[in-house]
Amino acid sequence: MNIISFEKLDSTNKYAKDNIKTLADKTVISADCQTNGYGRFQRVWIDVGSENIYMTFVLKPSGILQEVHANLTQYLSVVLCKQLEEINLSPTIKFPNDVLLNGKKISGILAESITKSGKLKGIVLGIGINLNSKAESLKIIDQPATSISLELGQKINKQEFMQKLIQNFFKNYDEFLEKGFEYIKNELEVRSFSGYKVIG
Repeated sequence: MNIISFEKLDSTNKYAKDNIKTLADKTVISADCQTNGYGRFQRVWIDVGSENIYMTFVLKPSGILQEVHANLTQYLSVVLCKQLEEINLSPTIKFPNDVLLNGKKISGILAESITKSGKLKGIVLGIGINLNSKAESLKIIDQPATSISLELGQKINKQEFMQKLIQNFFKNYDEFLEKGFEYIKNELEVRSFSGYKVIG
């Protein structure tokens, strides 16, 4: 595993996509500042300060896009929720890609696959987390949002939180790829914000 850190990028996902050919599997790209972050449907992800987390996992699990890869977003959301529960928070998952605290967004996740001539070159799995955002800065977001520090009433060590999230992600990553969506199905449902249920 290799972590590449930047002070500023337009987007960690874009950097990962632009350099997918040379970046090794399980590389993590992080930035203190994102000038052009984005989410699903190219929605803008607003940078609310350098004490928050903006990072992307570079994954090269196989040469073929498989069904399980579509659920990497949900896998990461479950991993984040478990980490938050360890510090006595009660997160929920708003399917398919948001994590909430008390009904307010603290994280968004975006997976993008890169293919060429029918072959999978890699998957970039980006996550933004409102770690130490202040209430004033969150007002510019166009939906109810909060931060982990606001919910706990104390500042969070960014490097420690990020390192732990990376470790937790890769801890069961290979097993998730092997077992597929069933591996996280129950974990996802019990944390669902809107009562999301999987049929089948």
